[in-house]
Amino acid sequence: MQKIIITSIALLVANLAAAQTSFPKNALSINVFRNPSIGLEYQHRHVSVHGGYYITAFTSGVTTKFLKTGVTYWFLPFGKKEIRSSLYAGASYLRGLNLDYQNTNAIAIETGVRLMIWKGLNARLGVIGLAAKGHSFKVNPTPSLSYTLPLNR
Repeated sequence: MQKIIITSIALLVANLAAAQTSFPKNALSINVFRNPSIGLEYQHRHVSVHGGYYITAFTSGVTTKFLKTGVTYWFLPFGKKEIRSSLYAGASYLRGLNLDYQNTNAIAIETGVRLMIWKGLNARLGVIGLAAKGHSFKVNPTPSLSYTLPLNR
């Protein structure tokens, strides 16, 4: 039984290592809608950092605005495009810009899938959980539209 477990773990690690090479060595994304923010994101293999302007609606018709920066981990790539679709998970720091969140610090975790549509054009479908002192924990969908440029081929 121990040999089966060790062999299974070794195969899993080898598979994960091989999958990580299918991510671009370096890429730059221009995020034009919401996730992770309206701004820029730099990806190195399976990790990226981002910064920009984040808007959300915790209540219908009321837009809450934040500055947002964070890190994303990309995993389980799939598809045949130059930059492959994949799942992601991330963590971010947010600073409120208006309404009840004005000058409030917040943290967020998010997860979802990035789907490569055509060349570098991609969409993300995800969900975010946001926590801030003095506010209830909020969960919202995070759709997005981005264009990703590989920097090294």
